[in-house]
Amino acid sequence: MAAFEYTAIVNATGKKKKGLIEADSERLVRQKLRDQDLFPIDIKQTKEKKNSNRGFLSSLMDPSLSTDELSMFTRQLSTLISSGLPLEECLSALVEQAENNKERRIFAAVRSKVLEGHTLAQSLQEFPRAFSKLYCSTVSAGEHSGNLALVLNNLADYMENQQGIEKKLKSAAIYPTILVTVAIGITIGLMVLVVPTITGIFDSVDAELPGPTKVVIAISDWIRQYGIYAFFGIILDFILFKIWNAKPNRLEKTHRLYLKLPLIKKMSKGFNASRYVGTLAILTKAGVPLVEAMRIAKDVVENIPIQKTLVKAMTSVSEGGSLHKALRETGYFRPMMLHMIQSGEASGDLSAMLQRTSASEESQLRNLIDSMISLISPLMILLIGAVVLVIVLAIVLPITSMSSVL
Repeated sequence: MAAFEYTAIVNATGKKKKGLIEADSERLVRQKLRDQDLFPIDIKQTKEKKNSNRGFLSSLMDPSLSTDELSMFTRQLSTLISSGLPLEECLSALVEQAENNKERRIFAAVRSKVLEGHTLAQSLQEFPRAFSKLYCSTVSAGEHSGNLALVLNNLADYMENQQGIEKKLKSAAIYPTILVTVAIGITIGLMVLVVPTITGIFDSVDAELPGPTKVVIAISDWIRQYGIYAFFGIILDFILFKIWNAKPNRLEKTHRLYLKLPLIKKMSKGFNASRYVGTLAILTKAGVPLVEAMRIAKDVVENIPIQKTLVKAMTSVSEGGSLHKALRETGYFRPMMLHMIQSGEASGDLSAMLQRTSASEESQLRNLIDSMISLISPLMILLIGAVVLVIVLAIVLPITSMSSVL
């Protein structure tokens, strides 16, 4: 049974109505609509079968889910399955309570594939932009192990934790950006509006201006004459930076630069290590073999140089090497993490130790971000105060000198 989107006219009122309906064919859809006193105008299947010749642009048209939507779907599906309901009824419930048409289309199409005899993981693979390879592999492992509800619950926890870290990183970047923007705005406002107005009175006075005043006046003149060009120059640099990073080999160079910058290096290593180990934990706990889990987990690492070293680590483990030694050779994992992983391998409970390792790294990363934010705020306030003080002194000093002369 497939899912169809329809547009129809209500015979009683003449108004248009859109919706979603399930049937074995388009002919049966039209019959169902007529039985509901609806006149069908347009009917189309929500998801066509995959075509190996699909282009890049057509793949971009596939619907996707946000992290919040995917996490909510996973949590609700886990709860429904735990209650003992059959999978198709669980999906039907999710279709009915979907908050928007996009979610409703995806859930209905997944349910249709399940009713056709496909597994849940195979049905989810029909929407690669909504359900990642990591997600589908974890679900598949849960289905094979018979612990789908538990695996889905762990997967929802994992996604929420990763989302929390990403929000922390974004806040760490947004907050100083706002402060810097405010500082630049205040400085430009003083230089363009205040300084020229006040220093205009010095033109009629034949006296030597103090050095700070000359510097401030020169900066004010430069900003008024060339500030607009500097603004567009910054925008152009940003665009060129995006163009530079469009190719993988150039992006790799940028990522290598990130790993050399003091603070960014620590945050990048911590974020990617935590994400990788956390992904390994959720996959191995679901029953995915370690080498396959490493192959999937490397895709969640955003830094290209780190990702390449993890490919070598996967090869080492596939040849019989231990996980902690393979990760040590990468040089991107802290000794404490490696010792915990080694302990997990020795005790035979690797997935639980990987989960603890990931939680420990996440905690350290959160503390680092909090410390950075707490330091940036007073530093930026001091910087803004210093800039304003310099401008005020540059204005007050010549006025004081003129008053003493008079």
